[in-house]
Amino acid sequence: MTRPSPTPSTRLVVSRSIDDLLLLRISRLLATAGGMVTRLCEGRFGITRREWRVLAELVKQPGVLPSQLAEQMQLDRARTSRAITSMVHKGLVARARRPGNRREVVLSVTDKGREVHDAMVPLAVDINRRLVAALTPEDAQRLDASLDVLQACADGLVARAELPKADRRRGANAAPP
Repeated sequence: MTRPSPTPSTRLVVSRSIDDLLLLRISRLLATAGGMVTRLCEGRFGITRREWRVLAELVKQPGVLPSQLAEQMQLDRARTSRAITSMVHKGLVARARRPGNRREVVLSVTDKGREVHDAMVPLAVDINRRLVAALTPEDAQRLDASLDVLQACADGLVARAELPKADRRRGANAAPP
């Protein structure tokens, strides 16, 4: 006797295939819908999606240190630094010595960066609106609440996790098992 395939509501709980895993499904959604944002960023504005995120964060929080920005965006410092350097060369972001501590720099958005941001926001909002329009208002409200719950759970899991440090050069754990 064959079992019926899981209903959409149960396949998150009882994953029968890797394609049912929550994180993979969210990743596919991000790759598909996020691809539109990436094409806008790169094709129309000449920036990467990461640079778009940096720009959006800096508009919200001018005068931040690069290390603080990396932490807020949950990116490693090296990738954040590369994005910032690229954006400085493109004239979107400015670095300035921090008053009182000449070794540190703070970041701010230039006028050109503000123009790119202000042109990009309505386009990103429209993509978001069209995507969410596929949901009923009740489903959108439930999804919003569920995402908050899942984020809080993920934050808790990370805080308690004892994960090995990866050695990407060797393709193995840095520490013996």
